[in-house]
Amino acid sequence: MSGNPLDTFREESRELLTTIEESLLALENDPGDAETINALFRAAHTIKGTAGVFGFSHVERFTHVVENLLDRVRDGEMGVGGELIALLLHCRDHIEVLIELAVRGEEDVPADTARHGDGLLDQLRAFLEEQPAEARAVAVAPVEAQTQAADVTVIGERRPVVSDNWHISLRFTPDVMRHGLDPLAFLCYLERLGDLVHVETLFEGLPSLEAMDPETCYLGFEIDLASEASKQAIEDVFEFVSEECTLHILPPRAHIEHYASMIRALPEEDMLIGDILVRSGALSPHELEEALRLLDKSRELAEGQNVLPTAPRLGDVAVAAGMVHPEVIDAAIEKQAAVKERKASGSQWLRVEASKLDSLINLVGELVIAGASSSLMAQRRGDDELSESFSLVSRLVEEIRDGALRLRMVQIGETFNRFQRVVRDVSKELGKDIRLEISGAETELDKTVVEKIGDPLMHLVRNAMDHGLESPADRVAAGKPAQGVLRLNAYHDSGSIVIEVSDDGRGLNRERILAKAIERGIVQAGAPLTDNEIYLLIFEPGFSTAEKVTNLSGRGVGMDVVRRNIEALRGSVDISSTPGQGATVTIRMPLTLAIIDGFLVGVGDASYIIPLDTVQECLELGQAERDDTRKQHYINLRGEVLPFLRLGEVFDGEYDREAVRQRENIVVVQYGNQKAGLVVDELMGEFQTVIKPLGRLFEGLRGLSGSTILGSGEVAMILDIPNLIQRAAGAGRGGSSRSLH
Repeated sequence: MSGNPLDTFREESRELLTTIEESLLALENDPGDAETINALFRAAHTIKGTAGVFGFSHVERFTHVVENLLDRVRDGEMGVGGELIALLLHCRDHIEVLIELAVRGEEDVPADTARHGDGLLDQLRAFLEEQPAEARAVAVAPVEAQTQAADVTVIGERRPVVSDNWHISLRFTPDVMRHGLDPLAFLCYLERLGDLVHVETLFEGLPSLEAMDPETCYLGFEIDLASEASKQAIEDVFEFVSEECTLHILPPRAHIEHYASMIRALPEEDMLIGDILVRSGALSPHELEEALRLLDKSRELAEGQNVLPTAPRLGDVAVAAGMVHPEVIDAAIEKQAAVKERKASGSQWLRVEASKLDSLINLVGELVIAGASSSLMAQRRGDDELSESFSLVSRLVEEIRDGALRLRMVQIGETFNRFQRVVRDVSKELGKDIRLEISGAETELDKTVVEKIGDPLMHLVRNAMDHGLESPADRVAAGKPAQGVLRLNAYHDSGSIVIEVSDDGRGLNRERILAKAIERGIVQAGAPLTDNEIYLLIFEPGFSTAEKVTNLSGRGVGMDVVRRNIEALRGSVDISSTPGQGATVTIRMPLTLAIIDGFLVGVGDASYIIPLDTVQECLELGQAERDDTRKQHYINLRGEVLPFLRLGEVFDGEYDREAVRQRENIVVVQYGNQKAGLVVDELMGEFQTVIKPLGRLFEGLRGLSGSTILGSGEVAMILDIPNLIQRAAGAGRGGSSRSLH
């Protein structure tokens, strides 16, 4: 992630907003799930607290009201129903808008946004006033229940201190300001929880003026806070800076042993910390003397037993005092261990800007090209040792390439989960009962592909809900369940990612689609079209069979954009449908748009790259077969009819294969369930291919998906296999295989 804390705040807020949305949608199905309710409250609370640290008052004030309502839900004083969930979803959207305005530095909220927010606040307050909360005194939890186990040392009689204030020891890391965080902002926000009775600033870490670095934090703080807030609320103030500080919190009237343990844990000398605690009023001189005595005694005991000073577990103390049952402590220990394990696992992740990954991929691509050039030079010189050395380098480059590409691989589940909200809102708008089922969410693909596939998927999902799935009454009349099902599925297949959008609705009306296409002049009446070719007509620009225009569809806008965007990703789209049972749109795309393994072939003086994962086998086209295929565009491949194209004829209408080569080879390629052959002059072997986009002049050229640079410096075109297979299938049925220009 960027060093800019606002960028970090925006990114983390987006994750929390996603948690809020997912939790609310989950509560629709299970309103009593305490864990989901806690996660929902926690996300709203964290957004409010972090916004307060940054001074984003609009975000903080609005989210505070949401938090109050969620607190009532968490305490069981208010149930979660559909009306409340709908309201909270709108509040979630409004918080997102406020955060974007705040991060962009817009201090004044636009009037329309402010009015919308005021309306939401009125609705929130109405819910709060419907069930008035009983007066609840904010009780301070028992000291044993609020103190970390490591903070307890029991030696002799346990006596509390006289202070009624919370005591907070705070030490920031030296780099906290370099990471864009302001220590003073956290102290200012802490003041909102109560009165800062005393703040003692520790200057002992300051170097001489000549050695001082203005970007380094040398200060520590000892703070006394008068507040009725809980320890969790105080810890939440420092949540955003938790990795940049050391924090110790002692509750009012904590035992002297707790202070002794804290003194031992702090970096300064014991007497210095003791004096500071006395000056701040946290300890009286007598209590300090008692704390230091206990500290010395615990150390003497540890030295006598030749062990490091350790403290009894908090649970043991609580059980011995008869405060809790051993079973409760065991359950708490198990939960704490699970939390620590999750935190340890989470600490292994590192946020990195996407632009840095893109730059890395580009450099790896250039390294691949340079390596290919060096390898070619070694071969031309006939130096075996040099060739062997470059072979090793090539293997290492390939490993670096694969590792770099894996860094950009993300799971598609996050994209799929966004449609939970879409399906909920649209189904209510249409008056339909629709359930979204997701499978294959763990399937990984390139981050760039994930980002660009979102809009096409949105069109397909909305189209399926509007056109495909029937109303509850129509479904019951057809003998179906009233609730329709929309499915999103993803899986890997032959080096590609396959995404399916399916529904159990009415299916596509073949006759209506064909009639509309004939009416618009898209196809000729009587044209021999397969069902699949007819279904694909819905992707023609402006094509629509809707009887009426709705807010979602009917204008013939969107489906052509879907196909165009998918093809821009070097993908293809297909449709299957069964009348009365539903339809499935299948999207097939490459896993990555950066670097692929290719198969280099030659046609005349030109070179072409075939994506290696589409290559099935290579065959020599004998003279007899060449004579037989002069007029037909298919061969018999072990009893299977295989349509084929001659690349020389496809990309050069005046190509003379007899003048160029006496031998021809056919490369059998497969994409999805379709196969075809590509006739070439020369097979040149595997080649690591760095994909370069085509220029604007060639963007519309069918049959090509990009270009690459060979080791010789020449440019080779990357073939668009799905397009060529479709072309070959058409030629096999009697069409032309001539130039695709």
